[in-house]
Amino acid sequence: MKEVIYLKDLLNYKLKENVLLKNRFVLAPMTTYSGNPDLTLSDEEDRYYNARGKEFGMVITAATAVSQHGQAFTNQISAMRDFYLPSLKRLADTIKSGGAKAVLQLHHGGRMNAIGLYENQDIVSASSIKAERTNAVTPRALETLEVYDTIEDFRQAMIRAIKSGFDGIELHGANTYLIQQFFSPHSNRRTDEFGGSLEKRLTFPLMLVDMALKTREEFASKDFIIGYRLSPEELEEPGITLEDTTRLIEELSKRKIDYIHLSLSSYKQSSVRNKDDKTPIINILKKHNINNIPLIGVGGIETKNEALEALSLGFDMVAMGKAALSDKFVVTNILNDKPIKKVIDEDSCLPTNMKKRISEWSYLKDKGYTVK
Repeated sequence: MKEVIYLKDLLNYKLKENVLLKNRFVLAPMTTYSGNPDLTLSDEEDRYYNARGKEFGMVITAATAVSQHGQAFTNQISAMRDFYLPSLKRLADTIKSGGAKAVLQLHHGGRMNAIGLYENQDIVSASSIKAERTNAVTPRALETLEVYDTIEDFRQAMIRAIKSGFDGIELHGANTYLIQQFFSPHSNRRTDEFGGSLEKRLTFPLMLVDMALKTREEFASKDFIIGYRLSPEELEEPGITLEDTTRLIEELSKRKIDYIHLSLSSYKQSSVRNKDDKTPIINILKKHNINNIPLIGVGGIETKNEALEALSLGFDMVAMGKAALSDKFVVTNILNDKPIKKVIDEDSCLPTNMKKRISEWSYLKDKGYTVK
């Protein structure tokens, strides 16, 4: 636990050698549903990211499709072909113009892909196991060689991120998408080298990390940022446990990536599988972060004191989602002890489709947010 956390500790954070962030605040990756029909960056998305780049030390983009069968959302931004290089460059440039580091989140939706996104859609996963959600379809299990092809899809998307001027990439291993599907005992019932035991379920995520590290050596400078986002637990049975995740944290820490991003509902969240244990998850996982890889926490941060408390718990950076949607000056307001704006309106500078989607989120109202 850090000794005393001061306001100055929220500013000018050194993520790694030669990589200085203007502050410790990170824009959480949030799907916009607002790209152009050809999956290039739209003008509305450009304005959204430009505004947030002026506030945050680091901006993680919305989930970016690495392949056609990886596309999960309508009008999702894409890095699946060289055709998208100009779009990606525009995105990187608009984020960096405000002084933020630009990180492209690489994503494959797997069995969670929306249905009907393109003709002859191929919904795939680690195994032919349906997700436990309404209207879920049974995915096709990837063949062993196709798993290696998928790793190559991620590699090519990362190379495009480098060519486009991004400061880094984040592997989206959270929120039930493909990387997590390989890690999860619920969605991964494979009998080849990619499934079975916990060690084998770690194979695909860690091969992606190793690929990213090697790709950085070949195509980028050592300053290029590599992050990994994960969800610590699953509610499904069988599902990912904190014990599973401690092994993943240990392996990620050994590889000395640049940050680990914990996807949480609250930075103080305790176990959802063992509700009797009220220990914050961060207190458990940080003990297994053997090389002290920087940790990003997310969930419920709306004030300076909450941001400082998150740092005192052991997070190195704090990501913001809901508050960043409503208030395009959210970091400035927090640093100056001003209340954040909780009305999502035209001044929030959100893409139209994104605003329409979040207006359906019931939990926004529970947190005091309104959409106009």
